[in-house]
Amino acid sequence: ANRGIDLDLDTLALDDAATYEMLARGDNLGVFQMDSAGMRELLLRMAPTEFNDLIASNALYRPGPMGVGAHWAYADRKNGREAVTPIHRELEEPLREILGETYALIVYQEQIMQLAQKVAGYTLGQADLLRRAMGKKKPEEMAKQRSIFEEGARQQGIDPELAVRIFDLVEKFAGYGFNKSHSAAYALLAYQTAWLKANHPNEFLAASMSLDLNNTDKLGLFRQELIRIGVALMAPDVNQSGAAFSVDYE
Repeated sequence: ANRGIDLDLDTLALDDAATYEMLARGDNLGVFQMDSAGMRELLLRMAPTEFNDLIASNALYRPGPMGVGAHWAYADRKNGREAVTPIHRELEEPLREILGETYALIVYQEQIMQLAQKVAGYTLGQADLLRRAMGKKKPEEMAKQRSIFEEGARQQGIDPELAVRIFDLVEKFAGYGFNKSHSAAYALLAYQTAWLKANHPNEFLAASMSLDLNNTDKLGLFRQELIRIGVALMAPDVNQSGAAFSVDYE
């Protein structure tokens, strides 16, 4: 309304170069789910260029993946600083469709389910039970699932010793695997807020400051951001100021 522009965030194209360039610079203050120093470091290292990177960053920036360095591995593999190493050379081609978008890393729970279907012949329902069992980490349930997995893999023509190694690997990743559908929803909101900041920074920061009106620490950060991008913050004026922050181009 401030500039006569009618925006429909639900119809935004997900390939806006300015948005990804902004995030690749670590310019993430105010961006949904990405507004932290740690995420800034990850974005700088990852240099996201597409929506899948934002989905992955939401799933990777969590204690489990970070504990084993999976977030750095994704960033480095994406940018050619680390070789994309398959979880096992004999399964590189069969699993390319499942793990290709995450550079041969198991990042999402859905990938664990797909892998079980591909390697051990699980049905979708059985794969969901496997996911749940791995999440609960109950020894008796895991022993049962291991037997099912190894027998299923044998029926698929996979060497028993390889099946054991694959199950061990999947179990390790399952301890922190995140739900991709959840991460994608977060990533969409992150992209929308990042797009607004990249394309309409003044209005975005005014709205962000209004949202955090009672948080003086956050207001201080936004004030520094305004200084950084060269936008003046006017003092309160009894004749002009409203109840919230606004933008004045006069």
